Amino acid sequence: MTEQNSRGSGPKSIGFLTGDTDDGRNIDTTLGTLSGEAASQATLATKHDVVLHSKAFPYVPSSQSQASPSYYNQPLLKQPVWIWSIPAYFYVGGVAGVGATLGAAAQLMAPKSMRSLVIRSRWVAIIGGVISSGLLIHDLGRPARFLNMLRVFRVSSPMSMGSWILSAFSSAAGAAALAPFGPKLLQPLGEAAGVLAGLFGLGLSGYTGVLISQTAVPVWQESYRTNPILFLASGAAAAGSFFEFFRLNARESHAVERFALMGKFLEFAALLVLQAEARRVSRVARPLEEGFSGFLWRAAKLAIIAGIAVSVLPGKSRAKSVVSGVLGSAASLFVRFGVFYAGKASARDPRASFEQQRQLSGRPR
Repeated sequence: MTEQNSRGSGPKSIGFLTGDTDDGRNIDTTLGTLSGEAASQATLATKHDVVLHSKAFPYVPSSQSQASPSYYNQPLLKQPVWIWSIPAYFYVGGVAGVGATLGAAAQLMAPKSMRSLVIRSRWVAIIGGVISSGLLIHDLGRPARFLNMLRVFRVSSPMSMGSWILSAFSSAAGAAALAPFGPKLLQPLGEAAGVLAGLFGLGLSGYTGVLISQTAVPVWQESYRTNPILFLASGAAAAGSFFEFFRLNARESHAVERFALMGKFLEFAALLVLQAEARRVSRVARPLEEGFSGFLWRAAKLAIIAGIAVSVLPGKSRAKSVVSGVLGSAASLFVRFGVFYAGKASARDPRASFEQQRQLSGRPR
């Protein structure tokens, strides 16, 4: 290494600097001063740095000295800015969406004997759609922001598609619910709107799982295959459990109980699969096992198991239906809020993203 001396007498050769003039970067501090944004950052150890006796940096950090890589032990990602209204939106949208699907199925299979279930499902759908819109607007801050989302229709964007699905679902559900109060000529349109609401309801319940999978949050990204399935299954369990609170005829009650039980089994299976996916990188799965989000995750499993146990008990009674509905609804709420807070905790983890990328590099996704 050569350097022009301060008197301009020609280059002089310098080697490794001594501890008296070195700042830990092999720079002679008698000839220059480090300044600027990155001047105080520590550097990784190199072969020649190990012989330096730095006063400014007596300890030079390296990747080998840490338990795992991180960016100065600071979070690599910003945690989601969403508030409580978003997981509540996940839940309400699931109940309304799959509830409309259940009503559409009843309308097509038994339009007369299950007419009460069809009518109730339509009102649950429209009221749930209105509440979902309110929760989403509450998170956005003002209605204009939601309207601005409708200015764009982008198939590749889950958020854009979700906004349009919610709007289409609410419109169809409203038309189906209000059609009986209009002229008889509109009745066929109301029936068609009920089926259309059922189709859009599946999208409303499942698109949120796709949405979180497209983020950089490690625990959401790692379980991208199962998130939509979990949200659909949880929506089915929540919708079935919610309809267990209503007084229905024998055929309707039997259909609702079977539907809720199926949803609970699928929800529990999806929970196990999602956690197994996240455990491919142990650090990524921590939010599902520790802290508040881990508590919600365990509570969801216990509530599902208890709900299934109550559902399979012999006999039929009003109390049994209510208890089963409470447990199923609680489990779905635990799932939605557990996934939400697990994402926040995962984003705050300074090492989760690094471990995920290093362990999964080169593996087919």
